Amino acid sequence: MRTFGVEEELLIADPIDGMPLALASGVLDIAAHHEQDDGPSLKSEFKQEQVEVNSRPCTTAEGLRQEIQRGRALADKAARTVGARVAALATPPVFHATPTLGNQRYATMGDEFGLIAREQITCGFHVHVSIGSPEEGVAVLDRMRHWLPVLLALSANSPYWMGTDTGFASYRTQIWNRWPTAGPMDVFGSADGYRSVLRELLKTGVPLDEGMIYFDARLSRGQPTVELRIADVCLYAGDALTIAVLARALVETSARQWREGAPPSDVLTSVLRMSNWRASRYGVNEQLIHPGELEPCPAEDAVGALLRHVGPALTETGDLAVARAGVAAILRRGTGERLQRHAYSRRLRLADVVSAAIASTHQDGERTDAGLMLR
Repeated sequence: MRTFGVEEELLIADPIDGMPLALASGVLDIAAHHEQDDGPSLKSEFKQEQVEVNSRPCTTAEGLRQEIQRGRALADKAARTVGARVAALATPPVFHATPTLGNQRYATMGDEFGLIAREQITCGFHVHVSIGSPEEGVAVLDRMRHWLPVLLALSANSPYWMGTDTGFASYRTQIWNRWPTAGPMDVFGSADGYRSVLRELLKTGVPLDEGMIYFDARLSRGQPTVELRIADVCLYAGDALTIAVLARALVETSARQWREGAPPSDVLTSVLRMSNWRASRYGVNEQLIHPGELEPCPAEDAVGALLRHVGPALTETGDLAVARAGVAAILRRGTGERLQRHAYSRRLRLADVVSAAIASTHQDGERTDAGLMLR
């Protein structure tokens, strides 16, 4: 059974007015005294207004669920000590551009990329799934690329930007895709082909280093994993688990296709950008691009196609019921995007969105609905 783990980027916010707070250094210092060897850990991120929570590698969905919940609790406990809270918001509803970068490398990126860097307070959700070799990993990347927009739609959690409703379900995707290496990629063909693409990109001098290779999915630099990076951070821990379970099954299914001699995805990268755009615009509220037919279809049809595609892998890991229940919950109540808008609708205050998100960050998504968001 493949191991899997997650990275969740969380916003540090004022619980009263909703403003992002540049307190990551203090949060990390406090959390370091409470981290345990057998639990999740915290690290710095691009901005001082956010922290990243890293789970340990897990073999079971229940183990990963506990890691996600413990990681969020660890970050929030530390944030409370410095008068803040953490919220699983993929963009801050209340925000102005800020230069508060995390370290010297990030500061260099700020100098080089200007407003792109200053406005880059976005929180993503990365799933790491173990692979046997770089060759297997690249084969997986080549065969799962057209399924990734469905994961984006299921995670959409960023309708607000600069105090405005953007009309998008995941506006983080639009902001993130300003980076020159972000988004879907062509088929690599082999591990050598993958490395050749990286060399050509780095040779241009535009990315500062390999860490700035921001593909929707990539080989991890430091771990023997495929890293799926397309998703927003999910408002609910239960939704994060759903995305992670689907991601592991997608990696396993793609690896099996490779071993069986199935060819890579032949979907044009330009078409994948259309799929990403529609998932970013509508989430699960309207039509998506069907991963197989490449035409608009109801969101539940695209999600159903993904479930059928990875069904055997989910069954073998015992995750089929978890995935089905998680997907059903998302389709029924919506993603974090819909719930943020519900929170705003009562008093037309963006601070209410943040305070409701803080509460929901520590719920699993089954016991929380729009009623909580409106409270």
